[in-house]
Amino acid sequence: MIDLNKLHQYKESFGYFALQLMYPEKLDFHPAFLEETFDPAHPGYAHVQTYWEQMQSFSLEEIQENYAATFDFQKDCALYMTYFKFEDAKERGQMLAKLKLLYEMFGLVMPESELPDYLPLMCEFIYAAQWLDVPGAPENFRMLMAILEDGTYHLVNALEQRESPYYHLVKGLRETFKACAEQEALSQ
Repeated sequence: MIDLNKLHQYKESFGYFALQLMYPEKLDFHPAFLEETFDPAHPGYAHVQTYWEQMQSFSLEEIQENYAATFDFQKDCALYMTYFKFEDAKERGQMLAKLKLLYEMFGLVMPESELPDYLPLMCEFIYAAQWLDVPGAPENFRMLMAILEDGTYHLVNALEQRESPYYHLVKGLRETFKACAEQEALSQ
């Protein structure tokens, strides 16, 4: 179970994760963006800092090429979180429909060109949605976080094998989820 109050504390960082996981643009790498979003107490800080430092050694063109080579051409590095578990099975379609409904419940209008399990979109939803004090939010977020946990597990392992700088970014995202898990859920 996820602690929604704790997740709310880290909302800003989900905006950062969303932008960093989309196709890279120059403004995404402005140092103030990182400094304003993460402090040393953030659970993903060390990993995000490592990601940031590694990315600074590349030009924007190299970052864009790396992004495309990693996420667009490597099946095991897909940014679609239900793909790893279901690929194109019927269950994936059902899960996508549930995610779309969840987003709509919280006022997010889905872009026509994107699937609801796209990792940057999922992070953007966590960043933008207002869920505190919403009845049913804990149950709805349980499904969302289960999909994120499962999908990013496969993704982070593939990125680690490729020695990608994005490994550290996704690892920081996973550390943020972990910090938001309710303690009794961890002890079971």
